[in-house]
Amino acid sequence: MQTKAEPTYTTPDGAGRYEVTRADLPLHCPMPGSSLWELHPRVYLPIEKTGVARCPYCGTEYILKD
Repeated sequence: MQTKAEPTYTTPDGAGRYEVTRADLPLHCPMPGSSLWELHPRVYLPIEKTGVARCPYCGTEYILKD
């Protein structure tokens, strides 16, 4: 049986932002595959209504792409 490989979100682009899709919901930071040095307590981010969310711990911005 094959399992779906989780995408790796190791580092955000230079602007500190990720583009995510509805497949990534519910959205949380840090994302799966983040490096150990990037870890902080997991926080779920409400992105569905506005299409944009910012992590209160690390400041990474997430943009929802349909």
